Amino acid sequence: MTMPPSSPAADRAPRVNAARLWAGGAATAAVAGLVAIVGILLARGVFDLEVLAPKGDGVWGDADTWTYAAVSAGAALVATGLVHLLILSTPRPLRFFKWVVTLATLAAVLAPFAAERSWETVATALINLAIGITIGALVTGTARSATTVVQHRPPPAGPVPYPQ
Repeated sequence: MTMPPSSPAADRAPRVNAARLWAGGAATAAVAGLVAIVGILLARGVFDLEVLAPKGDGVWGDADTWTYAAVSAGAALVATGLVHLLILSTPRPLRFFKWVVTLATLAAVLAPFAAERSWETVATALINLAIGITIGALVTGTARSATTVVQHRPPPAGPVPYPQ
C-alpha cells in the first residue's frame, strides 16, 4: 500500500548511517561477550556453581565459556542486522525490534529450565537475561543515534521566481 502524497508518513523517510549502526553493533557484540564471561565468572567463582563446566575446570571453565561469549557476541550482530532491516522496511521499527528482543530474551531465560531445575539453571537464566537486556538496550540506542528522519518537501505550488 502506498501513501497518498499528502500523508505525513509519505513525507518522511528514515536515513540510516550504516557505518555508525554497525560500529555500535560491533561494540555491543564485545560488551555482550564480556557480560557472558563476567556472568559465568560470577556464578562459578563467587557462588561456586557449575555453570557450563564441571567444578574441576576452575573458575574459567572450559571451552564452553568462550563459546557462550562468542554466541552472545553473534547474537548482538544478528540483532544489529535485524534492526537495520526493520528501520529500512517497517513503520515504527524500534517498537518491533523491542518486541523481538524481549521475546527472544524470554525464550533464552526459560530455555535452561526445560532440561533441569537447579541453582546452576537459575544462574544460566540470569546470565541470559543480562545478555538480552544488554543487547536490547545498546542496539536500540545505537539504532536511534544512527537514524535520522528526512522530511521530503514538495516543490512549491506556484511559479518559481528567477533570480535577477
